[in-house]
Amino acid sequence: MSPVLRTALFGTAVGLALMAGPALAATIKVGVIAPFSGPFATAGQTFKQAIEVYQAQHGKTVGGDTIEFVFKDLDQANPAQSKALAQELIVKEKVGYLAGFFFTPDALAVAPLIDEAKIPCVIFNAATSAITEKSPLYVRTSFTLWQASVPLAEYVHKQGVKKVITAVSDYGPGIDGETAFKTTFEKAGGQVVDSIRMPLKSTDFAPFMQRIKDSGAEAIYAFLPAGPTTLAFAKAFNDTGLKAAGIKFFGPGDITQEPDLPALGDAALGIVTSFHYSQAHDSAMNKAFVAKHKELFGSTQTVTFTSVGAYDGTHLIYKMVEATGGKSDGVKAVEAVKNLSWESPRGPLKLDPASRTVIQTMYIRETVRSGDGLINKEIAAIPDQPDYGYKGAK
Repeated sequence: MSPVLRTALFGTAVGLALMAGPALAATIKVGVIAPFSGPFATAGQTFKQAIEVYQAQHGKTVGGDTIEFVFKDLDQANPAQSKALAQELIVKEKVGYLAGFFFTPDALAVAPLIDEAKIPCVIFNAATSAITEKSPLYVRTSFTLWQASVPLAEYVHKQGVKKVITAVSDYGPGIDGETAFKTTFEKAGGQVVDSIRMPLKSTDFAPFMQRIKDSGAEAIYAFLPAGPTTLAFAKAFNDTGLKAAGIKFFGPGDITQEPDLPALGDAALGIVTSFHYSQAHDSAMNKAFVAKHKELFGSTQTVTFTSVGAYDGTHLIYKMVEATGGKSDGVKAVEAVKNLSWESPRGPLKLDPASRTVIQTMYIRETVRSGDGLINKEIAAIPDQPDYGYKGAK
């Protein structure tokens, strides 16, 4: 081969390589199923905003691959529709990851699909411990009701409270919360005098308030999914005189999520909750997170626990994409992030390799006035809390 021909061929090869370089970069799609309309639309809004905050801080590419989020609206708990939307995302949109899921039944519904497609599913909120037992491809960056309720029950007993009544929404997370609180509180020496389970779609809480009043309990442990139901329940507690009667109000932080505080007003004052995030959390990373949110959206009113669930879920997806080099390998992706530790706006996190739920600090918070508004002020921190409800937990 002549030197001229060799040079020409080499030049052609280099040119083709340069042309092929950008083409090798892929767009990796993440399907997010959440309520973007209807009564729980704020949850979907917080997911979407947190994803945008994360991408504004970290970019939209991983190793040259572009991460694109595709959003599907599921306005209320509807397992059949959740499964149909997931099927559409996997088959038509060809997503490499699923994420979101505000309600437990919707998350559980996609287990067969992610197993068949070998696609990881990152749960931004749904909080029933049993979810991650249904598929090895689930990972969760939110919390579980066991995780929040065990330290809360211990705290309530240490405050000298002897008799408590529980009132929860009658579905997976509510039953988890009731069981976790009752088991822990009674083990410590307290008494749960009655347990109320309320239909998930309850809007009239007056009959339940009368039952609480008649129980003789010193305090209530309550869980309802964040949104209109918690708002109505907390207002009913105040309006029916239970707060004035001196009954103390405890629960997971869904009860006093930040978007609801303005509407709750004085009814929220003094409620003590256990949760993994408060917008008032005092750390440099949280201040940067909240500031970026305000820069992008002009307000911080919607920054709440579902925000950090989505923010950290996006971080986990980026780490899985990085570990697999953008290839479609769900099993390898999940294996790569087991034991992963990182710093979050809420504090230090580590993914438990067994439960695939984050081990994290739970904060005891009290709702108090601050300036012209209300905040969930952290009054105690209990670090390294696992998912006590996972079947392998000790």
